[in-house]
Amino acid sequence: MPRLADPVRARSLLCSKLEQPAVFVKRGGIRMPNIKVFSGTSHPDLAQKIVDRLGIDLGKVVTKKFSNLETCVEIGESVRGEDVYIIQSGSGEVNDNLMELLIMINACKIASASRVTAVIPCFPYARQDKKDKKQKGLIMASRAPISAKLVANMLSVAGADHIITMDLHASQIQGFFDIPVDNLYAEPAVLKWIKENIPEWRNAIIVSPDAGGAKRVTSIADRLNVEFALIHKERKKANEVASMVLVGDVKDRVAILVDDMADTCGTICHAAEKLLEAGATKVYAILTHGIFSGPAISRINNACFEAVVVTNTIPQEKHMKECPKIQCTDISLIISEAIRRTHNGESVSYLFANFL
Repeated sequence: MPRLADPVRARSLLCSKLEQPAVFVKRGGIRMPNIKVFSGTSHPDLAQKIVDRLGIDLGKVVTKKFSNLETCVEIGESVRGEDVYIIQSGSGEVNDNLMELLIMINACKIASASRVTAVIPCFPYARQDKKDKKQKGLIMASRAPISAKLVANMLSVAGADHIITMDLHASQIQGFFDIPVDNLYAEPAVLKWIKENIPEWRNAIIVSPDAGGAKRVTSIADRLNVEFALIHKERKKANEVASMVLVGDVKDRVAILVDDMADTCGTICHAAEKLLEAGATKVYAILTHGIFSGPAISRINNACFEAVVVTNTIPQEKHMKECPKIQCTDISLIISEAIRRTHNGESVSYLFANFL
């Protein structure tokens, strides 16, 4: 019987520890218990801005490559029972960054994280969202993969419980997942930039460089109470535009091109020429994801833009040094607020129409 004393004492010590109040990270009176935010190597600057706004520190993680270029990720602190957020954008070395994200998700999941959320500001392979019909002689056929669906499957299998992204190239990508997806919009930041930096915005016209962006520009035009126009384009092949037709009147107005992304910038540069030919006084371009690959920078430098505005879903420091027309607006506030609301079980829909 005397042996029972030790277990009883042990239980009492354990109970006293469990009764101690949990440790919370506080910022402005907001409690954020059991949250860990990790950053991949694609965009550490954005990740740092996000955790600064949350009032917490980035989690410790070591990423390295073996001599055969395999990716190795080591999580440097306990995530057991934690609400984990991993920030990794689909930019730069897209395939390496995607693999790194998958490994980080799986590492946290098998380390008993309570929930793992992948924060992907720019979703990789988003343009490969459907099978396009391509004419080859007289036969209409396509053997193209739907790679965006494949990426969705990979994220789910790796162990992601939730996805936070921004301005998906095609909204139907949300339906590729069987887990919750929050597709945030840069629209509030776009509206704020227009009102603060374009004095003639009341005499502006919002223009979509393709039919797929019609819904996006009509929403912005309605919020600004201005008109909108549309450019219909036909492509010979990927990254090469064959012809453009302007639908709308831009004469003697400031034209603001709005699109979700720009890669080689052939489309927006041709669109800018078309708008000037149609009588526009000035041309601006506002893009969520500025990929700027290949000849993009030289095309923008030679184009007639007053400014090309992008968000920092993708690192832009190098591009801004090479092209003075490129300006960057920060969306870390929107993403950090989405993380805070998700963690606290609050509604995220407020962010769809309001800039904080």
